[in-house]
Amino acid sequence: MRRLGLGNALAFSLALAVTGCSSPEEMSADLGTESADPVGSIIAPSMEQVADAIAADATPMAFEDNAEQDGGSRDFAYAWPRQVSAIEPLVSLLDAERQETLDQQKGQWQESLNDFGDEDCVACKTLAYSKEWKVVANLDRFLSLSGDIYEYGGGAHGNYWFDAMVWDRTAKAALDPREMFKSNEALWQALEQPYCAALDKEREDRRGGYDTGGYFAECPGLEELTLLVGSSDGERFDRLGLLAAPYVAGPYAEGAYEVTLPISDAVLSAVKPDYLAAFRAR
Repeated sequence: MRRLGLGNALAFSLALAVTGCSSPEEMSADLGTESADPVGSIIAPSMEQVADAIAADATPMAFEDNAEQDGGSRDFAYAWPRQVSAIEPLVSLLDAERQETLDQQKGQWQESLNDFGDEDCVACKTLAYSKEWKVVANLDRFLSLSGDIYEYGGGAHGNYWFDAMVWDRTAKAALDPREMFKSNEALWQALEQPYCAALDKEREDRRGGYDTGGYFAECPGLEELTLLVGSSDGERFDRLGLLAAPYVAGPYAEGAYEVTLPISDAVLSAVKPDYLAAFRAR
């Protein structure tokens, strides 16, 4: 799906390129792949094949609402792929979030215009927001999604961070990926050592071996990260993505940090019984 047409969203992409970190698209691609031909079997098709066949006729959402007034501007964009468009209750859920976020931005922008309308301060009267959902993994029962969010509210630059969701087709409900595990503590016990080791290696590479010390030398906890569940075969979840937005694992100039880990037996033991069939260790 095309990248949103916001100037600030473009700046977000350029910032990622300059810092040398993985792009959001690469993050999702590294975690999972969509299944092959959705109608490859006409005998007893799986739930995933049926869902993909429906999604093939669905239209991606690419919504924009922009305005200019008194030397200021407001840019808003929200998007999701065709797989989401094929699931009516999920569309309703995301559409409600889109409208709520847009209403909040309009209210904030009006306050800025009231406060700075006569002043020569473009940054004081400029707001931008974009959110784009992408498919991480598409299994029979679950659709795993990642969300890239960018926001500018004045100042030298905007910021970006991530969101995650798993749609349960059986329950017809959205889950935070963390809800698929017995507890954050149980999951982090299995992930902390390999995650922190991989993160430290990446930080060392980006910093040329220089140890910054202080806050950005520490390993962030699971509560500070965005968790994605991915799949290499489109059948079961077998990898996890841990995304750290700017200022979480390093300064803004270093960009986001992404670590992908295979699901180990230790991670598998932390999965709730209701979801265990959807996972496998590698």
